[in-house]
Amino acid sequence: MKIGIATDHRGVKIKQELTKYLEEIGYTVINYGTDSEEPVDYPLYAFKVGEAVSKKDVDFGVLICGSGIGMSIACNKVKGVRCAKVNDIWEAEVTRQDNDANVIALGSRTPISEMEKILKVFLETPCSMEERHVRRRNEVDTYHD
Repeated sequence: MKIGIATDHRGVKIKQELTKYLEEIGYTVINYGTDSEEPVDYPLYAFKVGEAVSKKDVDFGVLICGSGIGMSIACNKVKGVRCAKVNDIWEAEVTRQDNDANVIALGSRTPISEMEKILKVFLETPCSMEERHVRRRNEVDTYHD
């Protein structure tokens, strides 16, 4: 399984550690930047991962920025992306089960050991095909203003 990963300048070292962890547990990780601690505009990197997920170049995306919120907002602008800002293991599980999230956004202040647990649950939890969840996802998918 291929995982696309990107960060802004606040998460470069974290990305390196998470990449190593994900590869150790059997995933192929594709780096979409940034690789510098010089300030960058996070939307550019969120869009790269979102587009890779949308085009099915990768199976899932992982984003890291200061809070995780900005990356999530930006990534959700990409058609076909369901990016969830996740704070804990329960949220990682439920966003996969109920929402079929395909990108996860994490805040850089979350301890690495917790991020590893969150990612493992996110990547291993299947999407629920219960009628109520399918119906709700379809409502989101078909909404247009």
